[in-house]
Amino acid sequence: MDRNTFTGLFLILIILVGSTFLLKPSPEEIKQKATQDSIAVLKSKGLNTQSPIKNQEITVQQIIKDSALVIKNVSETFTVLENNKLKVTLSSLGGKIASVEIKNQTSYLGKPVILFNNQDTKLGFSFTADGKNINTETLVFNKIDNAKDKATLRSQNADGTFIDYVYTLPADSFKVNFNVKLNGYDAKIQPNTNLILNWETRLLQQEKDITNERRYSGTFYKMLDGEVNSLSESKDDQKTIEEGKVNWVAYKQHYFSATLLSNQGFNNANLEIKTIATGDTSALKIYKASLNIPFKTQSNYAIQFVFAPNKFDVLNAQNIGLENIIDMGWPPLKWVNRYGVMQLFKLLNTTGLSIGIIILILTVLLKLVIFPFTYKSYVSMAKMRVLKPEMDEIKKRVGEDNQALVQQEYLKLYKKVGVNPLGGCLPLLFQMPFIIAFFYFFPGLFELRHESFLWMKDLSTYDQVITFPTIPLLGWNHISLMCLLMTISTLIYTYFNNQVSGATGQMKYIGYITPLIFFGVLNSYAAGLNLYYFFANVITFTQQYFIRQFVNDDKIHAQLQENKKKPEDPNKKKSGFQKKLEDMMRQQEQIKQQKKK
Repeated sequence: MDRNTFTGLFLILIILVGSTFLLKPSPEEIKQKATQDSIAVLKSKGLNTQSPIKNQEITVQQIIKDSALVIKNVSETFTVLENNKLKVTLSSLGGKIASVEIKNQTSYLGKPVILFNNQDTKLGFSFTADGKNINTETLVFNKIDNAKDKATLRSQNADGTFIDYVYTLPADSFKVNFNVKLNGYDAKIQPNTNLILNWETRLLQQEKDITNERRYSGTFYKMLDGEVNSLSESKDDQKTIEEGKVNWVAYKQHYFSATLLSNQGFNNANLEIKTIATGDTSALKIYKASLNIPFKTQSNYAIQFVFAPNKFDVLNAQNIGLENIIDMGWPPLKWVNRYGVMQLFKLLNTTGLSIGIIILILTVLLKLVIFPFTYKSYVSMAKMRVLKPEMDEIKKRVGEDNQALVQQEYLKLYKKVGVNPLGGCLPLLFQMPFIIAFFYFFPGLFELRHESFLWMKDLSTYDQVITFPTIPLLGWNHISLMCLLMTISTLIYTYFNNQVSGATGQMKYIGYITPLIFFGVLNSYAAGLNLYYFFANVITFTQQYFIRQFVNDDKIHAQLQENKKKPEDPNKKKSGFQKKLEDMMRQQEQIKQQKKK
């Protein structure tokens, strides 16, 4: 670049910079121009710029974004509806439900239960009217009437059309009726158009263990045909529903839920849930739903919200199948819990006894029901125990390297003495549905919440006796005393059970490893669940003690020897299991003989 070129470019730069400052309008001119532009925008949206709407502050900061009116720097006002169960706060910005307090309930910090807050909640309709995109979230709604149980919020247009949100909170109810009226929009909205109802929020932490609370938090939905489904509770998930009509969508956290309901159903739905990053305790998860509602003339849309504790009777009383969001396990565990354990618990809960005592009574009753199977299992294990010397003799005579032949000799011995080798296992298998059913029942039982027993202040969460920095990978930061006692009692039970069954080798040690694994799993679970398992172990000790008083090993051994002397009945059919086991042993022996050749 030569000297003349450089000089020319430098002079041009000076002129440009100088003109920027010299020609810059004054602050008064900028304000006047902004006012004129804003008035033009407001007129294009049909707002009256001469007489502001009642209780609405129209400012020059109103702007157009995506062809929808966005109000900035507008004073937000709140309207409160209240009954003996709920306190519902409505916002003038978007006319949404800003927050909901469930009365007579507190968080783990002793504060009122607020399901969600204003800044994290969005609720509104998106649609096209006169070729313009409308989003009611951005409109200002003014209160035109208000009572303790009812409020009408209106977004008024200059042409006389308006949108009304009518909220009604019936007495002694967890439901909020939400009626939406589009007045004067019949000619503005094309037929066969869908209104899209968008509802997004973040449910707040209510329980001590946020990790455990997130485990039981999720999005559930019910189709009009009665089918209830859910998005994943363990990971981020999204689902688009294009077939059938959705009856309701429920945002569930561990012990509370927020539900959006339409008796006519939503045509299509797009649901999404995201877990907030670990370490962020501002909320549990992010819930989103976009629901399609067909536009109709004389537009009046009846929608309902249900904000309630996840108490079985409360949800069941809504008569919409909402009780199905409480996890009671898969069938048949769900049937055992819902029609058996839950009904018995409700009956015991009417006595006024503490929840800890009710858990004890439930455990005793369960153990009494399955006692015949427990007794049969003990007797079967006693028979196997007295046969052990003869079985050891067979193993010594045949040789441990020939397991197929050893098993065949065992089967012959079982057949002679009339012993079923699975006699001790089958009764235990019958008990398993009940044991696993309680694993689902207690963690989801609302009645455990904030109930104390002995040293445990809250049976719905863990009772830490020791706390420490979080251990990497394991995620432990405490030791639950009730879980520790449960584990110790299980180890003691395993020891005595091995004495009864005569377990040896690997099976003997597996019984000790299992309780330690369960300790790692149940350490953060509800103290009420660990209390049940502890009671179950203690009652099992007691049952086995009394069974031993009536079961004499010498008499059993004598009876088995008598059975040997009885002639074999040629007409007696073999059991299906015995026949399959003999066939398997025979095949293994044939394979072994072929390998030798």
